[in-house]
Amino acid sequence: MARRRGWGGSPPENDEEASRRIVSAAVELIARTGAEISIADVAESLGVIRQTVYRYFPSADALMRASAIASVDDFLDRLAAQVSGMTDPVEAMTEGVVYTLAEVRRTPHLGILLAATYSNADPAGITSAEAQAFGITMIKRFDVDWRHYGYDDESLRELVEFLLRTMQSFFISPGNPPREDAELRRYLRRWMGSAIIAQASTVPGAPNGRS
Repeated sequence: MARRRGWGGSPPENDEEASRRIVSAAVELIARTGAEISIADVAESLGVIRQTVYRYFPSADALMRASAIASVDDFLDRLAAQVSGMTDPVEAMTEGVVYTLAEVRRTPHLGILLAATYSNADPAGITSAEAQAFGITMIKRFDVDWRHYGYDDESLRELVEFLLRTMQSFFISPGNPPREDAELRRYLRRWMGSAIIAQASTVPGAPNGRS
């Protein structure tokens, strides 16, 4: 059971509630500051000592990851609204990448789920089952008929890996100076778009170019 002290005078009833409240506090802090948070930051916001937070999350990275997972549904809803009505795969993917890069800058905990962008994150996380599942969920929210463009489940997984690797490169090195959104869209349409449409040429009856 969670300790009956701190917590702003209202201690949690059990460990599950304690963990949920720690994650909620972390999400709120990240949203307010737009930066990585520490165990100490979260402990202070809850009125508990750091050891209390460490009981549930062994590191700041573990807490950031839990915060990202807790925020996934809200992010996916906002992303789906951003690309709503875009049936062209290149336009949808371009807008999706531009929007996601901007969101990660505003809510950095999402970067842990999409790529290894933090100090102690696993560099191989970009190809993890968790990251791949997130990516598949993400692109399936688009209004794109992927099968019409020659994509089956295997090629969609490969497309997701390509997408995640592309975004990781921008997370790590956004450019000097970083591209403005309009220039980034032009760049992605030209180079990422060519890769997306290339799948159609391997499938008889699929469109050979953008619709």
